[in-house]
Amino acid sequence: MSQYVIAIDQGTTSSRAIIFDHHGDIVSSGQKEHEQIFPRAGWVEHDPAEIWNNTREVIGNALSKANLTRHDIAAVGITNQRETAVVWDRTTGKAVYNAIVWQDTRTQNIVDELAKDGGVERYKAKVGLPLATYFSGTKIKWILDNVDGAREKAEAGDLIFGNTDSWVTWNLTGGTDGGVHITDVTNASRTLFMDLETLSWDEGILADFGVPLSMMPEIKSSSEVYGTVHGSQLLREVPVAGILGDQQAATFGQAAFDKGGAKNTYGTGNFMIVNTGEEIVHSKNGLLTTVCYRLGDAKPVYALEGSIAVTGSLVQWLRDNLGIIKTAPEVEQLATTVEDNGGVYIVPAFSGLFAPYWRSDARGAIVGLTRFVNKGHIARAALEATAFQTREVLDAANADSGVDMEDLRVDGGMVANDALMQFQADILGIPVIRPKVTETTALGAAYAAGLAVGFWKDTDELATNWAEDKRWNPSMDEAERERQLRLWKKAVTKTFDWVDEDVQ
Repeated sequence: MSQYVIAIDQGTTSSRAIIFDHHGDIVSSGQKEHEQIFPRAGWVEHDPAEIWNNTREVIGNALSKANLTRHDIAAVGITNQRETAVVWDRTTGKAVYNAIVWQDTRTQNIVDELAKDGGVERYKAKVGLPLATYFSGTKIKWILDNVDGAREKAEAGDLIFGNTDSWVTWNLTGGTDGGVHITDVTNASRTLFMDLETLSWDEGILADFGVPLSMMPEIKSSSEVYGTVHGSQLLREVPVAGILGDQQAATFGQAAFDKGGAKNTYGTGNFMIVNTGEEIVHSKNGLLTTVCYRLGDAKPVYALEGSIAVTGSLVQWLRDNLGIIKTAPEVEQLATTVEDNGGVYIVPAFSGLFAPYWRSDARGAIVGLTRFVNKGHIARAALEATAFQTREVLDAANADSGVDMEDLRVDGGMVANDALMQFQADILGIPVIRPKVTETTALGAAYAAGLAVGFWKDTDELATNWAEDKRWNPSMDEAERERQLRLWKKAVTKTFDWVDEDVQ
């Protein structure tokens, strides 16, 4: 009997393969970063061919480290960076343009044009999302409008689209030799094109964008057998049986299966998801309505989401662009060389502001600078920016749900940072809890795949795997918390209205 499930985590900065056992513990993993391509200010791209090559490599690494073969693997689950759009030729298997990443802001003119009729919330009642550069739909339109011959090929039925889950699945299951062109409901809900109630593509919205229906992948549940790995690949004949967008996968991996369950993932950006059960809840406070997951033929489970564009990538910016640190973990050491932020606040609106503001005209700002300020204050302010942004999203979630969250489950790479997690608890005023397995994104994808093939029986069994590792309790007094929040909100206002017609 196969003893393990493998998850492919195709993320914003790297692709990983992680093998899990029945207890949800990590057996082995492989990881490889891919190039971040910045052709112009505000443009962010990835090479789809590099992503696919890296995916195959990390699968091999994970299997070899654990001395396992395909016969030991019960199923493959996939999780991915959502909203990152790939358009490729179904005949050649080659992308017609680089993948346009979720952080990319080049499509603002498309957003503005579509918003002339009905504003940015033109489609929100149906799809749960405002018109924004963040989502896949505007990226597809940009490729069709700007790549020579793309629109003609698309109209002829030769081009197909997918977020990176679809790209990896299509290649895994055969590519040009019978590859399965699908996505799951969680990824489909991030395109601007899926009706939340019917879970199908809305042909009227597709027509407004000028995107042919023939390009779109078939929408499946998050947990079912979609096909098997094809040909001579290391995992050949293993079922591909689970797909969840990365934030929904982390929610699933955190075992937040019940209405009101919530998690916050600290990655390239931050993403808080609150499970709303089988009810579609439309936010009045700047959150997105999205699909949390759907298991087979069961009813879909929905969620509210607060999306923050820049958190972990701010630390990368300190490392790669400013050279203040040499490695990401050094930011914590540098931040602890000072007692506080020295009056400095960093608002990292590199791609505009996401939840709860949705201000595409915003750009990043460092405020409160004096001669007193040093590198330690900048490092501390960078970490605190993550915590402040999370507080604003949590406030929005509490307002929408009418119930205040009593604690916050956290995961992702930055939760290893004790200084950040303590400040997070302080600024929230509630405990912050880290699970024993912090790779909850990959774990969620593994769970979805394992459920589909009977490796795990049900979500109750999965919930028993969750265990607390560490808890941070707030220690900041209320007056200081309110003072810090007041100054943060003041700093945020300084980023508004920066982008004019002649400014990117």
